[in-house]
Amino acid sequence: MTKTTTADLSSGKAALARAEAVEARETPVSLASLEADVATACGRIAPLWPLKHFVAVNPYLGLTVQSFAEAASTLARVSGARMTLPRSHYAARHAAGAIADADLAEALRAAGAGKVPGVPADLAALKAKMAQDVPPRALALTAAEAIDVATGRDPAVGAAALVVEEISKTCARVFDEGQALWRAPYRERGLHAAWRAQAAFDRTPEVLGFPGFRRALAALPEDADGAIAAAVSALGVPEAARADYLHRALVTINGWASYARYLVWNAELHGGGDPVLKELLAIRLSYDAALLSVTPQAQAAWRDALARMSAPRTLDPERVVDAILQDAAEIARRRGLVARIVEANRAREGASATAAERPSVQAAFCIDVRSEVFRRALETVAPDVQTIGFAGFFGLSIEYVPFGRRKGGAQCPVLLKPSFVVCEEVGGAGAGENAEIAGRRRLRHEAAKAWKTFKQSAVSSFAYVEAAGLLFAGKLVGDTLGRTRPVTHPAVDGLDADAAARLGPTLAGSEIDGRLAGIPVEQRIATAQVVLEAMSMTGPFARLIVLAGHGSSTVNNPHASGLDCGACGGHTGEANARVTAAILNDPAVRAALKEAGRGLPDDTWFVPALHDTTTDEVRLYDTGILPASHTGDVARLEAQLAQAGALTRLERAALLALDAPGADVDRQVLARSKDWSQVRPEWGLAGCAAFVAAPRARTRGVDLGGRAFLHDYDWRADEGFGILELIMTAPMVVASWISLQYYGSSVDNRAFGSGNKVLHNVVGGLGVLEGNGGDLKVGLPLQSVHDGARLVHEPLRLDVFIEAPIEEMNRIIAKHEGVRRLVDNGWLRLLQLDDEGRTVRRYVGGLAWETLDA
Repeated sequence: MTKTTTADLSSGKAALARAEAVEARETPVSLASLEADVATACGRIAPLWPLKHFVAVNPYLGLTVQSFAEAASTLARVSGARMTLPRSHYAARHAAGAIADADLAEALRAAGAGKVPGVPADLAALKAKMAQDVPPRALALTAAEAIDVATGRDPAVGAAALVVEEISKTCARVFDEGQALWRAPYRERGLHAAWRAQAAFDRTPEVLGFPGFRRALAALPEDADGAIAAAVSALGVPEAARADYLHRALVTINGWASYARYLVWNAELHGGGDPVLKELLAIRLSYDAALLSVTPQAQAAWRDALARMSAPRTLDPERVVDAILQDAAEIARRRGLVARIVEANRAREGASATAAERPSVQAAFCIDVRSEVFRRALETVAPDVQTIGFAGFFGLSIEYVPFGRRKGGAQCPVLLKPSFVVCEEVGGAGAGENAEIAGRRRLRHEAAKAWKTFKQSAVSSFAYVEAAGLLFAGKLVGDTLGRTRPVTHPAVDGLDADAAARLGPTLAGSEIDGRLAGIPVEQRIATAQVVLEAMSMTGPFARLIVLAGHGSSTVNNPHASGLDCGACGGHTGEANARVTAAILNDPAVRAALKEAGRGLPDDTWFVPALHDTTTDEVRLYDTGILPASHTGDVARLEAQLAQAGALTRLERAALLALDAPGADVDRQVLARSKDWSQVRPEWGLAGCAAFVAAPRARTRGVDLGGRAFLHDYDWRADEGFGILELIMTAPMVVASWISLQYYGSSVDNRAFGSGNKVLHNVVGGLGVLEGNGGDLKVGLPLQSVHDGARLVHEPLRLDVFIEAPIEEMNRIIAKHEGVRRLVDNGWLRLLQLDDEGRTVRRYVGGLAWETLDA
């Protein structure tokens, strides 16, 4: 226990006197105005999903109300973050001919050359600017940072670092999802109350040179709203500076703020609310107010900071120049892509159709860019197979409850909430046998948890390693040498081989954990109709129709779920594929479809599958229920899928540096999926740059390099254009989130990524720290976008090609504010393909379009 001295008491009294003096100069606060500013600051923080279902998020989500250049100016001013690469990147691309003078001129024209003071008015001036990088410099400061400036403290161990460390420890304790062996005290009171209770005993700030800190903190109101108002008032933050100051305060703890924003998002999705982000802001401001009150020598530096933050906000000309150069790079990329698509479709003009009237197989894959490579490979080895692109949850928003569990994960995009609960069962087993097997599995699960607790406990962990460490030598050697084992999805731990083989979803009604589970027949019929329409499947139908979800096989990878299916909420997609196939194979559903005039041939069967994007193996499920007449079809399909997988692995090998002469590519790719030391088992969605919603005929035979999301869509079959509206408000938005997450993690990994994954430590089971402290990290690890020598992901905003009437797209843009922000403010580029894919028009804003040359 720390001993309190007379000097401590004296310094505490002096600090209190200083705090009272500051209080006398407090700035009056309009609560209504402050509440609006707090809401704005909190709204600028993008949510961060926990590791168990880590999904891509647009890191600029709260800034889409601004144009790209305006948002770059805001972030530069508030945090010093970059939104483009250094200008040397664009200069090198220009010198290599990848960016032409015409691209620079077009970008300059689109920006309104000469309209913004300080922005070049001609091409020569722009080229001169391209040679002079001007990194952004933050103008906003927190009081803790002003204290470090005034006192000359090392920022690594100063007041600002102290605040981040203390808040990070608090959040790790309160938000912990079961990693810690002991629950933090007071967490049931909520974040702010738990922090206050702990801060009353925490002498760390005082030990580090801030005597009287706890007393100053105790003088602030106990509720979060009151603490925010009191802190802003005590700090003297004028209204003109509040927006930047509050935003800056959250940016300094951006990782934990982002996780809190996720908790708010999730609560709102289910019709509720959560004050946790506002409580976190209250904690951050309380530190500033208390620290400044006990550090009078920082008052002048703080006044200077407030003056800078109060200055009029203008568009930063240097950030406008950066945005113009980024636009030029995207124009260059778009020009080449448009040319390839248009030329391929013009070449088909007058060509007779060679495809069979009825495909041998129809295979629906997720729109994920990794599927583009596999689809192209499958069409190469089996030209009579028709591939289809559709969001990997297959339009089915479900909570999928694994066998023996009470709750499951949401198998749908994070923009949606589950409509149904679907449980697993062991097929052919009666209720008694299912209950008995489930009980065994739960017992095994609880035993595994207890064993894990024993291994990790402070008392037994070292003894465990000493006694049992050698038992894992074989596994470590095997993993190190790349020994592979079959991948099983879903997990079948605790089940014998027979039960595991019969495990699958059930559509029948039941009750679990007090909730209704299953999908009623009427809902199955409605779902089947919507799914077939959304996939533009109007016939002819093949004998086998494959619904392939996707997932990724990796080990020792905290961000593994980020490589799984984002459309399935960061889970593998076989659950949605199996449930959708079960619905479409249901005799009652087939009869209803036939009665409605949308009948499927009697010999058409839907087969669920899982595409492993690390190994490019495809596993078929539930083939045992197919009639004997389809045995040959399945065998032929499995051979074709194996051939396509080998061809896909060969293409991916170049990017993985596995294509050396004589290299056993298949063995090396498979080994990466089980190598615990592998920092990049696959490249995920790195390189993503385009989204195409059109019939596959527009892009079939065009090598898109695994960089395009492909969504099949035929507007002629879309009565009322409901499917078009769904595409533009869901898959297109989700694809833009993915694109911008990779973008942000590439242009400024410090601000929008998660740093070096070799240094990652999982905290609370919900996120990672880089090293043993600091803020929670957001975004992608550097290894996900960089190969150690160069960026593998070139940061480009998404080009969205849609084949649909312009007037219908304009109607949807005008109707949906979120979509309008994305396209009008330049967060993605919208283009229209004509009915033959031979002409492309570009959206230029304000519901106006222009034709592109190709």
